[in-house]
Amino acid sequence: MPTATSSRRYSIFAIAREALRQHSGWTRAWTSPEPRERYKVVIVGAGGHGLATAYYLGKNFGITDIAVIEKGWLGGGNTGRNTTIIRSNYLQDPSAAIYDKALKLYENLSQDLNYNVMFSPRGLIMLAQTEHEIRGYKRTAIANNLQGVATEWIGPQRLKQLVPIINLDGPRYPVLGGLYQPRGGTARHDAVAWGYARACSDMGMHIIQNCEVTGIETEAGQVRAVNTSKGRIGCEKLALVVAGHSSQLAEMAGFRLPIESVALQALVSEPIKPCMDVVVMANTVHGYLSQSDKGEMVIGGGTDGFNNFTQRGSWHHVEETVRALVETFPMISRLKMLRQWGGIVDMTGDRSPILSATPVGNIFVNCGWGTGGFKAIPGSGWAMAELVANGAPGALAADFGLNRFREGRFIDESVAAGVAH
Repeated sequence: MPTATSSRRYSIFAIAREALRQHSGWTRAWTSPEPRERYKVVIVGAGGHGLATAYYLGKNFGITDIAVIEKGWLGGGNTGRNTTIIRSNYLQDPSAAIYDKALKLYENLSQDLNYNVMFSPRGLIMLAQTEHEIRGYKRTAIANNLQGVATEWIGPQRLKQLVPIINLDGPRYPVLGGLYQPRGGTARHDAVAWGYARACSDMGMHIIQNCEVTGIETEAGQVRAVNTSKGRIGCEKLALVVAGHSSQLAEMAGFRLPIESVALQALVSEPIKPCMDVVVMANTVHGYLSQSDKGEMVIGGGTDGFNNFTQRGSWHHVEETVRALVETFPMISRLKMLRQWGGIVDMTGDRSPILSATPVGNIFVNCGWGTGGFKAIPGSGWAMAELVANGAPGALAADFGLNRFREGRFIDESVAAGVAH
């Protein structure tokens, strides 16, 4: 069994103490061991969802004989490639439940992990720029309040107070109001992965980087091991948490998933002085905007219109997204682009995730989060840990099983959520 490491607790006193001795006493945040021959649980994917699954398996169920394996570096996939938006104002009850669980965990995550994830509940607004969006967002506000998720409909004047740089009278799409969630906001994506990794390592779990899965061994309908670039690793249970590459891992295990992979692109501008302290999403023109702690304007848009596995941006998407946002935020027209990138997202037909057992015994899958994965990390990990530990889903994951596609029980968030992100 792995033994726990003794990582120093971070505090202002620790910083002061290390400052007096040239910071010579800091230890590595997590270990990088070689894999053992066997673990109780192997989790494929050391992004936010995989690490959160491991953490809550240890915290909630006492399971620490875990290896989290990653083909690249920790948090180098979608966790490090998103626009950090956090919200829970979804229309459907199962969606609102799991995303709001995630938001509640985010609110205390820095204290829980003893690691500053820079959670910033600055508020989030989803703009209504057509009459049908007004009806849709008012409907969502009513549903959210029935679900216990605090959101409200706000008019143009209130919106202008919250976002002074916005242009309400756009020539094509004037701003008619918005759905406002004061608890929404952002967090530092890298810090979320690092905080979970540090906590997992402290519990004695093994985080194994540069360890690519090359095959999955099964016997009599049960998982036995994963073959990797670092050798064979036996396991009692296997959790596949690899976002855009979920279909390939499922094929190795002998089953198929109802998902497709596409690129989602984003960019940031050069840093400027603070001018916007809320997150704004605009579905009609398909763009969203926030300002980072460093002053960069973080900009995102829609997914590519074709299946692909690229992690690069493309000029036509930049033009499409920025052209739309310049109309609503004229001041950004003079900014220069600083960075551009893409991430691979896995989309289901109903735009809702899959947290489920699979046709192979003791293989569990967590995928299909599409463009909404980062905001769900703590809730996803909580629900997935319950599924892996007990072999059956709890209340949070119960509606997100694979069988819903056979039974026609879709959790349709493709339009109901107002925007796919």
